Amino acid sequence: MQTLTLTRPDDWHLHLRDGAALAAVLPHTARQFARAIVMPNLKPPVTSVAQAAAYRQRILAALPAGSDFTPLMTLYLTEATPPEEIERAKACGFVHAVKYYPAGATTHSEAGVSDIGKCRAALERMEALGLPLLVHGETADAAVDIFDRERVFIEQVLAPLAQRLPRLRLVLEHVTTREGVEFVESCGPSVAATLTAHHLLYNRNALLAGGVRPHHYCLPVPKREAHRQALVQAAVSGSAKFFLGSDSAPHARGAKEAACGCAGCYTALHALELYAEAFEAAGALDRLEAFASFHGADFYGLPRNTARLTLERAEWRVPQALPYGDDVLVPLRAGETLNWRLKA
Repeated sequence: MQTLTLTRPDDWHLHLRDGAALAAVLPHTARQFARAIVMPNLKPPVTSVAQAAAYRQRILAALPAGSDFTPLMTLYLTEATPPEEIERAKACGFVHAVKYYPAGATTHSEAGVSDIGKCRAALERMEALGLPLLVHGETADAAVDIFDRERVFIEQVLAPLAQRLPRLRLVLEHVTTREGVEFVESCGPSVAATLTAHHLLYNRNALLAGGVRPHHYCLPVPKREAHRQALVQAAVSGSAKFFLGSDSAPHARGAKEAACGCAGCYTALHALELYAEAFEAAGALDRLEAFASFHGADFYGLPRNTARLTLERAEWRVPQALPYGDDVLVPLRAGETLNWRLKA
């Protein structure tokens, strides 16, 4: 196969940042994806519909001329989120989900949730209105090994939540473990998951073998090879429960190559090419379109896109760095050669 033509896909988990950083990275996403679920973990976080509306306008203003891209906004769940804000979110038409960060679990999660019980009223309103809850599925308990934090979170928080609110629409984002896949598969159609290209391609050796690799560091961290294989099987299974969410997360090079480096892999530049590599390695290129273009739209109740794009088999080298405000940004696989390229 020398070319692969797909319905234009969507990215169901994306970090765009703000200001100069937003302007630097947004064109990469808009070139490939028709829509994207935009994460709300700015500083300060996007906790209200009014803040989401303002952020949406900044995104639209930063789009390159002629771009056809729609940002799908989210709210940041806190222990003080009132049910009335959930109602406003559902009614506004541009907020499509609410994001749950366990406090301290990842980048800019300080304002997140320590006790999910304090969010009960907001979650019950979400269940009643059908507004999805997007979950960063890791416990922030420092006593739990970092490679076990997804499994423990599912056992202690997510599975009980799904039992208490069985109609709550849940997305376990950037799932990284076999247990995460099994949890999603065991639930009804209201529970789904996103999968990143980097978790499909890499196990935890990518972080440490041959030296510390800061640009492979993300949260949740990649796990053992058996878990990566379980993710690949879920992605290529054809199950509508699993769909594309890049979790592309830009950080300046200085913030990554530091004594305490930031978590996040930047893949927006070449997301589709990386997913194509993963699906081809699994012998399942024919299943990439449904994973990338259909399953997410169907879960969110949005129409499938009608435009199409083409990937071509052609070698190209990933840039060593990209402009990023006053600094530079290092994309995943910087300096390496990829075998698929988005056709102009």
